[in-house]
Amino acid sequence: MTHTSGGPRPQAGPPSSAAPVAERPPQVPARADGVQLIGRAEGSGYREAPSLVRRADGQTLQLTPLLYLVLESVDGRRSLAEIAERASAGSGRLVSAANVRTLMDSQLLPLGLLRLADGSQPEVRKADPLLGMRFRYTVTDPQRTRKITAPFAVLFNPLIVVAVTVAFLAACWWVLMVKGLGSATHEAFENPVLLLLIFAITIVSAGFHEFGHAAAARRGGATPGAMGAGLYLIWPAFFTDVTDSYRLGRGGRLRTDFGGLYFNAIVAVAIMALWWATGFDALLLVVVTQILQMARQLLPLVRFDGYHILADATGVPDLFQRIKPVLLGLLPWRWGRPENNVLKPWARAVVTVWVLVTVPLLLFSLAMMVLALPRLLATAWSSAARQQGLFAESLSAGDVAGAAVRVLAIVAVGLPVLGMLYILLRLLRQLVTGLWQKTRGKFLQRTAAMGVVAVLLGGLGWAWWPDGGTYRPVQPYERGTLADATTSVFPAADTVLREGGSGRTVALWPEGAAKPTRENPQLSMVLVPVEASPGAGFGSSPSASADAPAAAGSTAPSWVFPFDRPAAPEKDGNQALAVNTTDGSVTYNVAFALVWAEDGEPVDTRNEAYAFADCTGCAAVAVGFQVVLIVGQADVVVPENLSAAANYNCVECLTYALASQLVLTLDGPLSEAGMEQLTALWAEIAEYGRNIRNVPLSEIQARLAAYKEQITAIIKADPNATKAAATPAPAATNTAMPPTAPAGAPTGAPTGTAASGGTPATAPAAPAPAGTGAATAPATQPAPADAPASYTPVETPVPTADTGGTAPAAEPLPTANPS
Repeated sequence: MTHTSGGPRPQAGPPSSAAPVAERPPQVPARADGVQLIGRAEGSGYREAPSLVRRADGQTLQLTPLLYLVLESVDGRRSLAEIAERASAGSGRLVSAANVRTLMDSQLLPLGLLRLADGSQPEVRKADPLLGMRFRYTVTDPQRTRKITAPFAVLFNPLIVVAVTVAFLAACWWVLMVKGLGSATHEAFENPVLLLLIFAITIVSAGFHEFGHAAAARRGGATPGAMGAGLYLIWPAFFTDVTDSYRLGRGGRLRTDFGGLYFNAIVAVAIMALWWATGFDALLLVVVTQILQMARQLLPLVRFDGYHILADATGVPDLFQRIKPVLLGLLPWRWGRPENNVLKPWARAVVTVWVLVTVPLLLFSLAMMVLALPRLLATAWSSAARQQGLFAESLSAGDVAGAAVRVLAIVAVGLPVLGMLYILLRLLRQLVTGLWQKTRGKFLQRTAAMGVVAVLLGGLGWAWWPDGGTYRPVQPYERGTLADATTSVFPAADTVLREGGSGRTVALWPEGAAKPTRENPQLSMVLVPVEASPGAGFGSSPSASADAPAAAGSTAPSWVFPFDRPAAPEKDGNQALAVNTTDGSVTYNVAFALVWAEDGEPVDTRNEAYAFADCTGCAAVAVGFQVVLIVGQADVVVPENLSAAANYNCVECLTYALASQLVLTLDGPLSEAGMEQLTALWAEIAEYGRNIRNVPLSEIQARLAAYKEQITAIIKADPNATKAAATPAPAATNTAMPPTAPAGAPTGAPTGTAASGGTPATAPAAPAPAGTGAATAPATQPAPADAPASYTPVETPVPTADTGGTAPAAEPLPTANPS
């Protein structure tokens, strides 16, 4: 809804009585064509209520009472002296012809309310606020709007309003608190035709919302103007010109403002009646869309209905024009100035609160939009690509409704992003243009202003530069907190979980042999230098170990615990060891590995997670995950899954150890399609591992379980791997730590959870970075170079206080071990 503009120019209100130019004596002033005199604003929040005038372009202006008297007296026939006489009588003070000429030349002519001296129409520049509606398209002219909205005015009968309101509140309670939306959501997404129907009803209801504003204006005696559609901020929106409602008192204007919300309630009640008659649960989603539309419209921060409700309740028509005066009036050296007291005390207090809330929130939203835009662009691109693939599948299957749903999904993803880009570009253009015009003829000021603009552009380039995860799509495991939104721009170097540091590796191939490629992988020996650490040897190791201090090249923590350090992992072993002896810090250590076992090879792999702490206000987190895929028959399958968490002489400290293992038997090697799916999934798991420090400890186990189910589903769906069925191997054994390590409760289970981590290469020919071990892949069919592999991020002290602590195993049973 808009109160200030709208499409074809309405002719409501008293018509201009200006005489034709040829019949008017020279030098007799006349109003510009299309100027409408609305009159004194009723219920104004100003100490001296302004009078309202509307230009032919739809712009509504506020005039002082004296200016309004002068403009009202201008009829194309009266001379300056006659106009001065009428203005004096109406204002109660002496106004001369010279005063009238001064007011016309300095005020009314620049505002485009009077014709020029030669009788021509003035060229006016309509206000173009940043938060105004763009790309308007008018659907109905004022006369047609009045005709089609007249029958709906009866719906504002008080008895009908009360009945609809009670029915709407009852429907909301029943749908949200009793019935629920589970069956409605399932039914809608199972049937694309119903989903399209819900979308269509929602769009129609948004247009019906505008009927409510127009009908409410007619009910109060005002004349509604044009109706149409456009783009507001980043959303498509309808609009109705109800500027004439300013003729009404405060009650009539508020009825007009609430009219759209009332018609949303009518739609919800009608849909409930339709659901009762048909039984289609999917229709209940329309009730929810109406509630969401109403909640959005009530926001008073931008020009939604809530903004106009606040403006009309306070009697201050354009709140955004009061932002600058309010902020300047808060400066101590400007206290007591007359311009600070133009509003009534209560209205000034309300508007000041609104400004102090709105300005920071809008600036914060703008900053978050700038910071999050790269990731939103990447997410939108990824989502659109996925929807495009589904669109092609729907077309090939002849599913027209499904294809239409995919098109709508692409539009829904693309429009907000395009809207954000448009807002940012327009804001930047307005900033540059405004500074350039204001510094005209002032070289030093213009140079300084353009320097500020250059710094701003440099900051945008830095924030949007493609570096690391700047353009990484939002992942399903991310929480979306404010800290997460700024991670790509302001990475916390001391808290980000990283892979092992780079180093020199040596790969050996037989002399004269062809080098391996993605299409033709080759077996080789890879020598990876690893610094010596207690309990671990030096040299290459085929195991996946997370002995982080050694991998990072840093000094290992002092071993102060009354039990021996866990032994280094053996062949195909996977170990996460987090040791924290630093007060006030958090140590993360994760190890993830994918191991292939060939036909007949014994499967005795071990997956371990150990978390030990000896400090104050600290935490140690260890997560170990291992996937073992057995191709063909294996006579010996005894995998082990171990975890332990221990606090020793700790004050307000916590340890968390999670060991999870998944062992599956495949009848044969994965097909090419199955391997591609597994590779893509492991890449997602690797990304999860790199960001696991951003995941609450209470959510890690569930996420790992979800990945385990996805891996199992890929195996079961592959015809090569499941000639009969993919079956889990015998249970991996959980063993507890000795009594001095209080947390490793033994539990056994054949499967575990799939977790994070993974560098995209299992082929032994691919060199691993220094400090990481590579799970071997001795299967009869070597994995391709882009297949999943092991991943061992290093241990990183994190100066944040995470909470939680578990020492679970194969089917993890979290047990906290805080001190």
